[in-house]
Amino acid sequence: MSQSRREFLRQGSYFTAGSLLALNQFWKDKAIQTPELVGIQLYSVRDDMHKDPSGTLTQLASMGYKYVEHANYVNRKFYGYTPADFKKLLEGLGMKMPSGHTVLRASHWNENTRDFTDEWKYTVEDAALLGQQYVISPALEMDQRKDYDSLMRFMDVFNKSGELCQKSGMKFGYHNHDFEFSQQLNGKSMYALILDNTDPNYVIQQLDTGNLYNGGAKAMDIVKKYPGRFQSLHVKDEIPASGGGHEKYESCVLGKGIVNLKEVIDMIRKNTKNVHYIIEQESYQGKAPLDCAREDLAVMKKWGYEK
Repeated sequence: MSQSRREFLRQGSYFTAGSLLALNQFWKDKAIQTPELVGIQLYSVRDDMHKDPSGTLTQLASMGYKYVEHANYVNRKFYGYTPADFKKLLEGLGMKMPSGHTVLRASHWNENTRDFTDEWKYTVEDAALLGQQYVISPALEMDQRKDYDSLMRFMDVFNKSGELCQKSGMKFGYHNHDFEFSQQLNGKSMYALILDNTDPNYVIQQLDTGNLYNGGAKAMDIVKKYPGRFQSLHVKDEIPASGGGHEKYESCVLGKGIVNLKEVIDMIRKNTKNVHYIIEQESYQGKAPLDCAREDLAVMKKWGYEK
């Protein structure tokens, strides 16, 4: 089984410290609005992006993708490009990046000053420069979820990150894996605690429709339980894992798995307007990732989610 997002996110450092730049007043006043859209999480083609970001984006654009979500922000660069250069690359291909994944770590919050570090402020600033609507954290460190009090303290940081993002016309977001559904604190699932203790005015939830299966949950059950809470999705299907990993399920081409995916996203569309439907596939069953990306977009078009 290929490397999971969770294993990938545990590795490496995403930031370097530096002097703080003031946010431009333009971003403080500008509310970024986007309609319903279909995009792709670039982790789906991570090896291709590592080898040739420009060529890979060109291929995705030729398939019909107009929106992407990043999974690589290192030393204030996206896939090796400065924010200005990456924005120029995307615009040249007729593409936009309305969201991105960067882990909000405990080290990004200074408890003494009750403020974010320069590293996180830069993250938000650079996301705004790219025109993002959502700054999404795709992980929750173990120390922040080891007990109820630790989680509650970090949910306060989540809300404060949302307030920081709002100054640039954005919202903060959280993307689930599987532990949020398999683990409980004080008699409630971790996912329920996250939703109950984050302010929807500042913090959106990006539901990964596939990851939760490894936590013993089903996407449709969660969608019905929390109507209207998901402004962004990782549209992902799952099949039993082929082996070689600790997870029971792995992702596959949309519509080929067990998620009843069209029913799930139709239910979300019924309850919520202007959702970001972000395709993600991490395992490929012997196919090339770019070929899977093409198939996935074709399925979304067939289902009426992309013209």
